Formats: sequence, C-alpha cells, structure tokens
Amino acid sequence: MKVLITGGASGLGKAITERLVQQKDFQVIITYRSSAQKAQELENKYTNVRAVKCDFSNDSDLTDISKLIQEEGIGILINNAHSTKIDKNYFHKLSADVFAYGFHQNILPVIRITQAAINIFRKKRYGKIITILSSSIANKPPTGYSEYTASKGYLLSLSKSWATENVAFNITSNCISPAFMLTQLTHGTDERIIEEMQDKHPLKRLLIPEEVADVVAFLCNSTQQINGVNMIVNSAENVV
Repeated sequence: MKVLITGGASGLGKAITERLVQQKDFQVIITYRSSAQKAQELENKYTNVRAVKCDFSNDSDLTDISKLIQEEGIGILINNAHSTKIDKNYFHKLSADVFAYGFHQNILPVIRITQAAINIFRKKRYGKIITILSSSIANKPPTGYSEYTASKGYLLSLSKSWATENVAFNITSNCISPAFMLTQLTHGTDERIIEEMQDKHPLKRLLIPEEVADVVAFLCNSTQQINGVNMIVNSAENVV
C-alpha cells in the first residue's frame, strides 16, 4: 500500500511517518518544504520511505505532486502539512489579507492534492483520506487562533463532502483533531502558558505527536465502515 503524507518530515508528520513505516507493506511517500535534512535522514533510516519536495506556495510543485499521486497510484492520503506560522492575534486586529493568505497557503493546495487522490481512488475503487485538523474547532476555540481555527473548520467541511460523495467507490474520508502539542508549529509558545495548560490538563501532561500517530495508524488499517468521522484527541477536555 502506498501512502502519501504531506509535511511528513518534521513535527507530527515525522511521528506519523515513523509509525507507519513499521508496517512493511506500506510504501510511504512524504513531502517536505524546508526540512530537507530531516527528510533525507528518514530516507536513509527507512527503506520504505521516499521524500519529495513540495512547497504549497509553488504551483509547479503542486502540479508535480498531483502527477506523482496519479503515477504512483497511492491508496492512502494523509493531509497533514500546515505551511504557515500561526498568526496569534485577536480577530479584530487581523487584516483580511491574513485570511486570504492562509486560504491560498493551506486550503487550496489540499484541495488540489485531494482531488488528484480521489481521481485515482475512484479508478481503484478504494482509498482513504485522513486529514489532520485541531481540537480548536471543537467547543470553545482558543483566543487568538481565529484564522487557524477557520482554516481547520473549512477542511472539516470539505472532508465531510469527500466522505459523502465517494462512499459508493469504497473511499473513506476521516479527520483527526489533536489538542495542543509541542511541535515546530507551536514553537515559541510562552512557557508560562504551557505550564498552565499542563496544570489544567486532566492527565497533567500535554499530548505528544506519537499518540496522534497511533490514531492515524488505526484509521489507515480500519474498516471502510468508518467514514465521515472527526476523532478528537484531547483526553477528557471535550466531554460535555
């Protein structure tokens, strides 16, 4: 089974890559933008990993990765990459350009890549789409994350449409929404805020990427009866 993981060389993507390569029947293709060294290290370490550069802001790169999806005939697509730093600020202090830029960087590329995957999945009459979101879209969103939360909410809506429109072709589309993790994306978060989150956490510790990677592996191997689901991974914080 060929698996494509966008942003699979660092952070959560790397944890997912290292979890899935344990299955020797998986051939894992990962994309990276600026993590060339980390991508090379993964290729050197695992025989079933192949790294491909893909900058979401580069139209040629997106065209190439769409062609690769067609040529390789992938069976699983994991939409993980988030290509821009989170602009943490109150909604009323953000310019409209911030939202437009985020849409072009983090939504349109996913649309193009997923369309390419679905076209292959329909021909094969099999496929899995797994999209990484955030628990910020569940219940009360964190202050200052309006653009990030909006982009994840948009992808959630798209994922539901993918699930509905393609179920007859034995294609599933599911999401995973993890809580805050210490990764490259969240690097620079004030230590006092991190300590406060740990103190308030039901388990008194933050979620780690390896735990989310286990959930991704579960969906990669699950029955096609699981479809249109958003799995929130944040302990008991979402219990109502």
